[in-house]
Amino acid sequence: MRTGFRISSLVPSGLVFDGVSDSEDSIILAVRSEAAEAQCPLCATASRRVHSRYIRHVADLPSAGRKVRLRLLTRRFTCEVPHCHRRIFSERFGEDIVPLRRRRTARLEYIVHHLGLALGGRPAASFAKRLMLPVSNDTLLRVVRRRAAMPTDPLLVVGIDDWAFRRNHRYGTIVCDLERRRIVTLLPDRETATVRAWLSKHPAINIVSRDRGGGYGEAAAKALPNAIQVADRWHLMENASAAFLDAVRRSMNRIRTAIGATTIAPELLTCAEKLRYQGYLRRQDSHAVITALASDGVSLKEIVRRTGHSRNLVRQISRGGGTDMFRTRQSTLEGHLPFLDAQWSGGCRNGAELWRRLKGQGFKGSLRVVAEWTTRRRRAETISHQQLQKVPAARTIAQLMTTKRDHLTRAETVTLAVIEQNVPMLADAQALVGRFHAMIRRKAEIELEPWIEESKRSLIASFANGIANDKGAVHAAITQPWSNGQVEAQITKLKLVKRQMYGRAKLDLLQARLIGAP
Repeated sequence: MRTGFRISSLVPSGLVFDGVSDSEDSIILAVRSEAAEAQCPLCATASRRVHSRYIRHVADLPSAGRKVRLRLLTRRFTCEVPHCHRRIFSERFGEDIVPLRRRRTARLEYIVHHLGLALGGRPAASFAKRLMLPVSNDTLLRVVRRRAAMPTDPLLVVGIDDWAFRRNHRYGTIVCDLERRRIVTLLPDRETATVRAWLSKHPAINIVSRDRGGGYGEAAAKALPNAIQVADRWHLMENASAAFLDAVRRSMNRIRTAIGATTIAPELLTCAEKLRYQGYLRRQDSHAVITALASDGVSLKEIVRRTGHSRNLVRQISRGGGTDMFRTRQSTLEGHLPFLDAQWSGGCRNGAELWRRLKGQGFKGSLRVVAEWTTRRRRAETISHQQLQKVPAARTIAQLMTTKRDHLTRAETVTLAVIEQNVPMLADAQALVGRFHAMIRRKAEIELEPWIEESKRSLIASFANGIANDKGAVHAAITQPWSNGQVEAQITKLKLVKRQMYGRAKLDLLQARLIGAP
């Protein structure tokens, strides 16, 4: 066979090239060990006495688009030590050349392992076939599992969070080494006992970063009582915003009174708004029943049984929450309202004509949106003594109150001024949430205690009580550099690997691919 390179250069180090033969799709190299003796695997005594020989066929890295196979001449030696129980043994070629009982060389095994880590089973098998490395998907996964090595470095700072096998049904726990920025282990659930048992095996841990859920905090407190617990800063800020949104929802009745939208004239509503308003009235009837039962001291479980509503809804209503009258969304007409007002004042009252003129201005919405606006405008002018005033949704109000005033329109600024004047406790709650966010960003731990005391008398008292109960972890979140940000990034990587295998990977394979990945 004519080649442009030396055949012996294909042979792994430690082996001697004896000859080459050719087949349709592969190169077969005859090789043997260059050592004159071999050590007994039982007593480690060197022996030169050859008993017999046999042939091993081992796959190696491809060359020039063709598969390469090694026809490895293997010798059997006789152990001459009288007390050794192994009389005959086969020579070993070294784990870095041809591992024991392997059908691939060590360097090919390395490539197969990294293909499995990067692509999984079937995708890696398909790609390996194109690389002239015929290997099955099951073999790839077996190699990944077999070569998985758990980290042995001592753990000092860890981050813990949960991840979903299947959302809302089954969850696991991920533990990361925050110093080395890598995954340490995956636990099969997020139970306190499981996490506590794992933490107890690593007493050297002195810092545990976690979210604000009670399970991980309880596990860390019991397993590592001297470790510092750090609450995740992102979750702290997100929980503060959620607490303010809840305060807005509980204040919606007072906001409607302040804006003057407590009375709705049904004849002013469009068809879509009538449907939403009727649904609101039905919800108000059921909410009144829940509120009456809660005021009589009936338990949540009994209210759920009597009314048939979900426990979450019953809890929300009994705590003063409710739903918005109109779940308003930003209309596509927002940017074109000045033009529409000018055309309307100029005498154009036809919806289709207004829509055609708007199309010339770059409007991309449908005729129905403009026709609904003209209907509402015409009805509002006909019945001028009952002006319809729509209150923004609670989420919209919360967003507006936490947005810088120079980014708001004039109408939004006027609406917020009315709300802040008539619902001062809501304005105070917004100020407290802003102070909390600033405290986290500026790491001003000295402000934490006064903030808690002041917030306990506000609309976000429930959130403040939670901060007080977890004050040590919150204080550490402000003062310590550690957080769960990189744990969330590792969870994103875990989701990618899990979906790459169509969600069918068991925990050990997921762990092998994540921990073994470079």
